[in-house]
Amino acid sequence: MSGMIVSGERCLAHQELFERAARVATGLNSLGLIEGDTIALCLRNDFPIFEASFGAALIGVCPVVVNWHFTVAEAQYIFENCGAKVILVHADLAERLRGAFPPEATILVAETPSEIGDAYGLTPQNCAVPADMMAWEEWCDTQTPLPPRPIAVPSTMIYTSGTTGRPKGVRFAAPTLEQMQVRLTVARRAFGFLDYVDSPDSVVAVLTGPMYHSAPNGYAMHAVRLGATLILQPRFDAKGVLQLIAHSRVTHLHMVPVMFSRLLKLSAESRAACDLSSLRFVVHAAAPCPPAVKRAMIDWWGPVINEYYGGTETGAVTSCTSAEWLGHPGTVGSPLPEADIRVIDSEGRTLPSGEVGEIVCRIRSMADFTYHGDDAKRRDVDRGGLIGLGDMGYLDDDGYLYICDRSRDMIISGGVNIYPAEIEAELALMPGVDDCAVFGIPDDEFGEAVCAMIQPREGAILDASRVTDFLRHRLAGYKLPRRIEFRTDLPREDTGKIFKRKLRDSFWEHAGRRI
Repeated sequence: MSGMIVSGERCLAHQELFERAARVATGLNSLGLIEGDTIALCLRNDFPIFEASFGAALIGVCPVVVNWHFTVAEAQYIFENCGAKVILVHADLAERLRGAFPPEATILVAETPSEIGDAYGLTPQNCAVPADMMAWEEWCDTQTPLPPRPIAVPSTMIYTSGTTGRPKGVRFAAPTLEQMQVRLTVARRAFGFLDYVDSPDSVVAVLTGPMYHSAPNGYAMHAVRLGATLILQPRFDAKGVLQLIAHSRVTHLHMVPVMFSRLLKLSAESRAACDLSSLRFVVHAAAPCPPAVKRAMIDWWGPVINEYYGGTETGAVTSCTSAEWLGHPGTVGSPLPEADIRVIDSEGRTLPSGEVGEIVCRIRSMADFTYHGDDAKRRDVDRGGLIGLGDMGYLDDDGYLYICDRSRDMIISGGVNIYPAEIEAELALMPGVDDCAVFGIPDDEFGEAVCAMIQPREGAILDASRVTDFLRHRLAGYKLPRRIEFRTDLPREDTGKIFKRKLRDSFWEHAGRRI
């Protein structure tokens, strides 16, 4: 097995992928897309997301990956905000999101493959392209391939929210050749591919996370660009991952800590049944990993567990091997050779080792980025040429970075970013809610869970089930609070703003997190 993408029983050789990408490029041109335009991809992990991404890159069109969990209103905002002229969507999602499609956009629908349908309990009817919509496969087959040209790494725009709760698209400027090389080197080092540039046939990687997130997206695209074999898991399944490793002799994995937790919950028999000796580089990121979980994974899988830290705006800026973590428990690593990292106070002054402050970072010679349609937000995160990702932490005497808290209130649950302001805005619309505060609390499995503290209006009768029912049709399921409490009076600062930290700190006092 080499040089292909695998999904269930289906295989797509890289040569065929790039040929289809050339057809997509011609087709997008025929639909009027030119350099700088966008195509929205609302897809699960499947071949079309690669065909469309690489095809768009050939003509300078930017793919915008869209979280397929979104409600109609959430998806509509992304489609309209990014100005998508074409939207590619899986068949089962097309019916649900019909109301989100802008009338001027061309809609292309990919058949939902059986392995994805089985993983999500879909019927064959759900997976078929609606009769009144244009089928992706047929559309692609009718296009004439664009004349050969170098395959570019797709510069996907990823939407990430800020404290306002409205998602913002992170879009990078067109890179120079030098910047492209830096981008490739940094990503390959973080993902464990750098030592295999001359032997890509020896790499078998598994994609476990959804490609609407920047890290899994980058991992998948760089694996394909390297020439490795990439196996797509339709939906994360702990036992299934072990079986994939053993059956396909997997060498590389990208994971988030909640996946480790689920693996560790498997029975001793399941854990011992699969040969994991092929593993060479397992990397995790995107969320805090409980020390006990990480130590248990290193004990089980050996010194193949690695970690990196970074953001959509910067890419990876640190790396950490198993040995480094065992020597510096809790660290997220030391700076990559291409990275600058500082910890600063509120005045922008560099703090000495051990002192907590705002973490600011960058990759030298990396192309600059913008927040699509929001230049002010881009200026807000600039720290004298470095980027503030909203995290608080410190560097130790050996130069290893530790994350303590987030200056923003973002919640990371199972590797997924959740923004309290968005949930609070919806709760404010619920009859009977006077005020509310949403924040993250410790969760053994997901790292953090969403908690909502609600102050009811006088005389209002509210309970947790009513709140959940109200939010269910307004927010994607993963954003729904897992814990809902009611308070007659929420603590406030002198300005009247809710003192959220007083609510949150009591949950974290015994969680082993520095606050």
